Amino acid sequence: MTWSSTEVGVLARAVSRAPSVHNTQPWTLEARADAADLYERFEVTLPRHDPTGRDRVISCGAALANLELAIRTLGWDVAVSLFPDQRRPDLVARMTAIGRKEATGREVDQYSAIFRRESYRAPFSLHQIPPHSLRELAESGGTPGTEARPIDRRGESGALAELLGYAGEVLHDDRAYQRELTAWSAQFPEPFRDVSTLPWTGLVRDATHLPDTITLTERLMAEGLLVVLTKDDTRRDHLSAGIAMERIWLTAITHGLVGSVLTQPLHLPEVRSGLIERLGLPGYPQLILRLGYPVTATPAAAPAAIAARPEES
Repeated sequence: MTWSSTEVGVLARAVSRAPSVHNTQPWTLEARADAADLYERFEVTLPRHDPTGRDRVISCGAALANLELAIRTLGWDVAVSLFPDQRRPDLVARMTAIGRKEATGREVDQYSAIFRRESYRAPFSLHQIPPHSLRELAESGGTPGTEARPIDRRGESGALAELLGYAGEVLHDDRAYQRELTAWSAQFPEPFRDVSTLPWTGLVRDATHLPDTITLTERLMAEGLLVVLTKDDTRRDHLSAGIAMERIWLTAITHGLVGSVLTQPLHLPEVRSGLIERLGLPGYPQLILRLGYPVTATPAAAPAAIAARPEES
């Protein structure tokens, strides 16, 4: 088979709606015969925010999750190969259509959620996600080698608050980071740029008022927080973390939730190692996913059970 122009458009649109570090969209999609290749754009760099390129690869993972959903929604089964050509380190994945297969209702729902997903940086509703629902969301990532671990509201929020507070102070005083953040945020409308009241999102500005640890702990206890871990810390692990993140996020949207991603504090080695030690994490934390109900849509009851997504080859 060969992709039709309509199918190529569907794939490209789904990929373009993936979350990416500072909205840089650090990927290129190429449709070829019965396959679709996703390339990482190494020239997209954020030296202060993403010095090692880890967030860039995580972004490519999110784009890959959207690409797979688009192919399946078009009625194709798909085989996924990560880093298929050692001669092309920028080729992060190849997806090959291997025959017709009707999409499941869950896949169609998640595909639809791609176009409703956006980063929610405001405080969440006072209605909290029940712990069992948060655990079920964590299981919906369905990516080998990754784990999405809920952060216990009462037992671990204090430790996380201390680490995020420390990171906030470091970023607040980092002039080079502030210049990079200002240059990035200037492209967005003023309401989006005003993140001074949201220090826990990681977007710490000159005007940001950093709360004390007790206040920040209380804010974190009101949120549903998942830390996405990987067994190792390679580019393949970063890609898998992005895939898991996007699958969880899209599943959350289908249940009326909103979210945003926190990565910047984890680029400080002392914060990342502190998180591993103080939370007893069995791997490398790649990102923290914030989930909750929007203030405009407080539910009357907890959402229905969330089925875990089996891994598909």
